[in-house]
Amino acid sequence: MTGTVWLMLLGRFTWNSLPFVRAWHNPTANELIAAAAAGIVVVGGILALVLITVLRRWRWLWTEWLTSLDHKKIGILYIVIALVMLARALVEANLMRLQQAVAVGNPGFVAPEHFAELFSTHGSIMIFFMAMPFLTGLINYLVPLQIGARDVAFPLLNAIGLWLTAAGAALMMASLVIGRFSTGGWSGYPPYTEIGFNPGVGPDYWIWAVTLGSLASTMTGINIAVTIYKMRCPGMKLMRMPLFTWTSLCTAILMIFAMPPLTIATALLALDRYLGFHFFTNALGGNMMHYANLFWMFGHPEVYIVILPAFGIYSEVVSTFSSKELYGYKSLVIATMAIAVLSFTVWLHHFFTMGQSATINAAFGIATMAIGVPTGVKIYNWIWTMFRGEVRFTTPMMYALAFMMTFVLGGLTGIILAFPPLDYIVHNTLFLVAHFHNMLIPGTLYGLLAAYTFWFPKVFGYRLDERWGRISCLCWVAGFYLAFMPLYVLGAGGMARRTQAVAETVYRPWLYMAEAGALILLCAFGALMVQLWVSIRRRDANDVFVGDPWDGRALEWSISAPPPEFNFARLPHVDQPHWFYDAKRKYAPYAPPAAYHDIWMPRNSAVAPVIGIASGAAAFGLVWHMWWLAIVGLIVIFAAIVARSFVRDTHRVIPASEVARIDESWREAAARAQPVQRELEISSANQGLALVRS
Repeated sequence: MTGTVWLMLLGRFTWNSLPFVRAWHNPTANELIAAAAAGIVVVGGILALVLITVLRRWRWLWTEWLTSLDHKKIGILYIVIALVMLARALVEANLMRLQQAVAVGNPGFVAPEHFAELFSTHGSIMIFFMAMPFLTGLINYLVPLQIGARDVAFPLLNAIGLWLTAAGAALMMASLVIGRFSTGGWSGYPPYTEIGFNPGVGPDYWIWAVTLGSLASTMTGINIAVTIYKMRCPGMKLMRMPLFTWTSLCTAILMIFAMPPLTIATALLALDRYLGFHFFTNALGGNMMHYANLFWMFGHPEVYIVILPAFGIYSEVVSTFSSKELYGYKSLVIATMAIAVLSFTVWLHHFFTMGQSATINAAFGIATMAIGVPTGVKIYNWIWTMFRGEVRFTTPMMYALAFMMTFVLGGLTGIILAFPPLDYIVHNTLFLVAHFHNMLIPGTLYGLLAAYTFWFPKVFGYRLDERWGRISCLCWVAGFYLAFMPLYVLGAGGMARRTQAVAETVYRPWLYMAEAGALILLCAFGALMVQLWVSIRRRDANDVFVGDPWDGRALEWSISAPPPEFNFARLPHVDQPHWFYDAKRKYAPYAPPAAYHDIWMPRNSAVAPVIGIASGAAAFGLVWHMWWLAIVGLIVIFAAIVARSFVRDTHRVIPASEVARIDESWREAAARAQPVQRELEISSANQGLALVRS
């Protein structure tokens, strides 16, 4: 094959782009680790394909899941993506901590460039492809159920968002197998990502993966906001919505306004790299501070995009497992809206070390402190909800309690960083890394895990194993404290962040402690997977088909577990907050409707997977300068959109007889089930019908 043909077909690809080839030619520990990671991805993908083929599940997978427009299945697929990416990010975190622990006074086993790739992929995955898909999946699944709707406002747009996210995640995984990833951190700062300093494929992988994810999040924000505004069931006024729906609404609004600056920033950076523009270069009129402003106009609202849904989760969990109405509902709603507004006023505190005036620093320091006030309101409200309540220490509640204690510590360190002089001293140290993780792990990850254990019975119809859930929770909490509290000490002692090797031997014991904590966090994820495996094996004993195992308050608990495709046989009529909770105490909540009617649901569509696969292919082509692949991908995307515009038969009818059969079988099961007391709710006696107490 001539060089010209090779260049046209494969662009920048050479055999040395494969980590297996690099490890063969240069078998150092660094290259062997890269080859092993690539091998895990390749073998895992092959095993998945073989398993699906052996089980003859391709048709089922395509018709039931990949082309489905059911918001519940789309939500589940989002969470599956998040859990896969979480596993990778945890392994990378362990590699970084292990490298620093052994590299005191010596180079260690990971090269500086590889270390920079590790912290870049770790941060990018945890924000864009773990936290965002996880919370998007929860919102997708729960919000229509909580507002008494049968689906989201734009089902096809919902599926396209899922597939764009999957394409971005696939690019992140592809960077392990072919080429290298960016070394510019999760924020992608120029000049580290400019063509003059990093001409390789790494920054391009980052640009297109993040762009696909940001487009998906913008679509999700529009979809969820319209769904909540326009599709609430009769009587579901705004101030009757559950707190999780309120936080989802504020999150959706943040997505709508915060994601476009990120998309613009990555697009302009791509123009710098591909067409020689100079938006962010140091020459010819460019200024990298334009990028920093654009990125943090997204970046700080993003912190609250991933935390606000967790606040809604904690509100639901604390209220349910305290057997009390949520204290200060209106103040919690107001605090949520205040956080959403204030999140757009604090982005300049990321520039305290970049030379702007003292007046600007003071203004944004005050704004940063102010945003702690509505957050404090929430903590107090949760405490008052538990006060004199019948608190049950289930796994979701343990996550909530661990969050409250740990998040307050992180908030205190945030107030420290809100002082520009103090921030100037510790901004580029591990103190900031500790604070950032102190907010996001308890604030977001614990919330997502609490939601996973709390709503799992609703999603799949059986409870998760409580014993392994508590083991996992204990490991997450202990691992966090051991992994990140030493970083406060190291940061206060002057250890810089993003450091591949360490010269000060006094740091060694603290680095050992941090690595031990990282290992415990990895064990926590392992325990989470064991919990899932054990629960699947024992699913018959833990069946909760009736659908209300915790004496829930919101509408999602008023239907079967898992819910039928149409969610509600008859749309509920809500006349007060906690309508279902009160209905269980005043009259029969499972009374059948007077009549059943046909229900229209969106028909499956291959448009979303086609657009997702084509988008991933086009992005991959742009990364490797395979222009033919990029062009083909863009043409396929355009053709799929045009073809969809000619489709008129977009819905199918579920006959009233089928609706009646499904609904009546569930009501019969509810009539046979024995109500279970609080003390037995985590035992096999729980059939999904909690004992109602006045």
